[in-house]
Amino acid sequence: MRQQRRRVLWPVLGIVLASVCGVAVVGIAVDETSGGATLVATMLALLPVMLLVGTFLWLDRWEPEPGWNLLFAFLWGAGVATLGALLINSAVGVTYGPMASAVVSAPVVEEALKGLFLVGMLWWNRQQLDGVVDGVVYAGLTAAGFAFVENIFYLGRAFDIDPSEGWLTFVLRGVVSPFAHPLFTVFTGIAVGLAARRRGVLPKLLFPVVGYLLAVTLHALWNGAAVWDDGGAFFSIYLMVMVPLFVGMIALALWQRHRERRTVVDFLPRFAAAGWIGWDEVPWLTTMSGRHRWRREAQASAGSKVARALRVYQTVVTELAFLSDRIARGMVGHHAPVWHAQIVHELAAARAEAFAQPNTAVPAVGGRQRGPNGGVER
Repeated sequence: MRQQRRRVLWPVLGIVLASVCGVAVVGIAVDETSGGATLVATMLALLPVMLLVGTFLWLDRWEPEPGWNLLFAFLWGAGVATLGALLINSAVGVTYGPMASAVVSAPVVEEALKGLFLVGMLWWNRQQLDGVVDGVVYAGLTAAGFAFVENIFYLGRAFDIDPSEGWLTFVLRGVVSPFAHPLFTVFTGIAVGLAARRRGVLPKLLFPVVGYLLAVTLHALWNGAAVWDDGGAFFSIYLMVMVPLFVGMIALALWQRHRERRTVVDFLPRFAAAGWIGWDEVPWLTTMSGRHRWRREAQASAGSKVARALRVYQTVVTELAFLSDRIARGMVGHHAPVWHAQIVHELAAARAEAFAQPNTAVPAVGGRQRGPNGGVER
C-alpha cells in the first residue's frame, strides 16, 4: 500500500494541484490579453515545447520514467512554478522596478520553484532517480512546462501590441532560444542526479544547492543581457555563453546515455546466469534497435498487447540493471534489499506477461526463434 501511494496516489494528487495552478495561470493570461492573441500565442508556444518534450523523452528511452511522474513534472513547471513566479515577480516589479524583477527576482524565484520538484524527487522518490540522465529528463520537462506557459504570456502581450512584435518575439523565444529555460534548470537536474547516486544526507543537501546557484547565475546573466545596454549584449552572451553550454549539455547527455547502455550490457549476463532472463534474450536487450525489432516481431506474431507487455519487460530489465549498478557501488544504503527484491519480483511478473502467448518468441539468427526457456519454436 505504501508503494502504491508513492507511485500513483501522490503523483495523481500532485497533477491535480498543478493543473489547478495551470488553469489559474491561463485565466490570468486570458484576462490580460485578447482572446485572439492568446489563441495565436498558445498555438505558437506549442511548437518549441513539442520539440523540447520530444527531445527529453528520446533521452529517456533506455529506462522510461513512469508516465505519471513525467506528466507531473511538466504540469509542475506549467502550473505551480509559473503561478508562483508570476505572483512573486509581479510584486517585486511593482515594489522595486522591472530591472530588479528581471535580473534578480526572476532567476532566484523561478529556478527555486522549478527545482523544488527535483528536490522532492530526490528526498521522497529517489528510487526513480538512477543518475544524471533522469535528473536531466525531469529538469527538462519541468522547465519545458514553465517555458510553455511563459511563452503564452509574452507572445500574447506582444501580439496584442502589434502582430510584427508578436512574430519577432516568437522568433527570439521559440526559434533562437527555445532551450533557455531547460538549460538553466538542467544544472539543478544534474546536481540532483549526482546526489541520487551518493549515500548520506550531505550530498542531498549540498549538490542541489550548487546546481541551483549555477542555474540562477546563468539565468540572471541571460535576463541581464536582454535588458542591459538596451539589449546590446544579448547576442554576444548568446553566442559566447549559451550556445557552447548548450552543446556541452548535449554532449554530456549523450555520454551519460551511452553509460546507461554500458551498464545494461554489463549486467545482462549476470541476470541470465541467475535465471531471471534467457541467455538468448541478451543480444536483443543490449541495443534500442534490437529491442524495437523484438517488439515489432512480437506484435506481428502475437499482437499489440504482447508487444506492450514486452516493452514493460524490457524496461524492468533496465531498471534492475541500474539498481544493481547502484547497489554494487554502495549508493543505495539500507533500502537495497527491499528495492532489489521488489524489482526482481516485477521482472518475473513482466516476463510472464510478455511470454503469456505460446507464439511469443525471441528472434534468433538463422531464421529460427526461441521461446522464453530457450526452446526452438517450430
